[in-house]
Amino acid sequence: MTRRFVLTVLAAALLALGATPWARALSIEEFEKNLTIEKLDNGLTLIVYERKTAPVVSFFTHVDVGSVNEVNGITGLAHMFEHMAFKGTSKIGTKDYKAEVKAMAEVDRTYHAFAAERDRPGGADEEKLAALKAEFNAAQDKAGEYIVTSEFDEIIERNGGAGLNAGTGADSTVYMYALPANKLELFAYLESERFLDPVLREFYRERDVVQEERRMRTESSPFGRMFEQFISVAYIAHPYGMPTVGYMSDLQRFTREDARAFYAKYYVPANITVVIVGDVNTKKALPMLRKYFGRLPAGDKPTPVRTIEPRQIAEKIIIMPDASQPLYAEAYHRPAATHPDNAIYNAISDVLSSGRTSRLYRSLVRDKKIAATAAAFNGFPGDKYPTLMLFFALPTPDSTNEQIKEAIRAELELLKAEPVSDEELRMVKTKAKAGLIRSMRSNGGIASQLATAHVQFGDWREIFNQVAKIEAVTAEDIMRVANETFVSTNRTVGMIVNDDSN
Repeated sequence: MTRRFVLTVLAAALLALGATPWARALSIEEFEKNLTIEKLDNGLTLIVYERKTAPVVSFFTHVDVGSVNEVNGITGLAHMFEHMAFKGTSKIGTKDYKAEVKAMAEVDRTYHAFAAERDRPGGADEEKLAALKAEFNAAQDKAGEYIVTSEFDEIIERNGGAGLNAGTGADSTVYMYALPANKLELFAYLESERFLDPVLREFYRERDVVQEERRMRTESSPFGRMFEQFISVAYIAHPYGMPTVGYMSDLQRFTREDARAFYAKYYVPANITVVIVGDVNTKKALPMLRKYFGRLPAGDKPTPVRTIEPRQIAEKIIIMPDASQPLYAEAYHRPAATHPDNAIYNAISDVLSSGRTSRLYRSLVRDKKIAATAAAFNGFPGDKYPTLMLFFALPTPDSTNEQIKEAIRAELELLKAEPVSDEELRMVKTKAKAGLIRSMRSNGGIASQLATAHVQFGDWREIFNQVAKIEAVTAEDIMRVANETFVSTNRTVGMIVNDDSN
């Protein structure tokens, strides 16, 4: 879901923050001087970083739940709840909450009657189904009379907010925006309120919106269709094999009650990290932050996903005929981001795919001219659990998937057989340092990095440690990991083909 506002002066100030003396002098020691981390009694983690470059503050809420936490029947619900988090509370988004509650109960009653007939064994009575659908729609219309549309968003916009956005991935759901520095208490109230007292209004109509997202991104997109099939073949057991957007049958059938249960299980304070970065006085801010976020009732942190993907023992290939642009992809299972070899995988990705000097670009695009683009993606679809390293390319009009396959395989075999050059390693390590500085140029970038490092690694210092670990990678490390990983029995291949020749 993307929510954008016209850029205000505040947004322009945020975007204008570029490389600064602070960025050039970035270090753990200097960074720590302005950083405070506090775990509240209810289990929620607050991270505050003082950065007085402009009178603005960025906020980033990281909820440790994504599509990986779903099961068959409710796929897409993590993304659906992200939509619901903007619908308001019993105080925000309603004209008459008591009347609205009764109206929503009628929506639920009529929906369940409609769904029971729709899914009746032996088939629905079409005349009865149409009548029940009309009753359901009338109930939704009635409930809509009590709604103040987009009030949560508009409160933020009226107070100078910028960058209001959210996203759901395989591993997490995140919420973000920025406000002027003097609006910190407004943020604390709004952000804690929407997770303390969410009202899942317009649930079924918003569910229709999510179904349309799936139609656009997956069902109407050849690449979307192919990669949904691809990931389901690559994983036979782990929930990484299910689409983040959800299967259409689930999007047509999960209920408001399912969403409430999902919220109750995963939106507990122990599963939430709130990061605040910018022009903030930590000593003054913490008591106020405790007051608001401390209201959230404590709950047990959900257990991690139990299923472990079995070791792949045979190459898997899917071929999807389609009149669209041909595509070639292959992926290999690799460990999670917390594995000691993670930095080596990152270095391999950079050697093969980072920029115009990378091996895949030089070979497939520049020299052989068989691909319009060629790249690697490290951590597909997530990296909290063992994941995939993905390589893909789009053939040029006169080239074939077979040529792409041979060229990618040649680069992987070269990586296994010969040490990368000292110059390539130096470039990888330089890019890692430059990437750290770029990611820390803005308040929002710092907030995102802090949240991810804290949740995934349990230590914010991992932001810096990742660079140090890449600095320690050797050519021998790359050869070892390449030989362990890039083998046929660990490979899944996916292709879009126009005819038998491709």
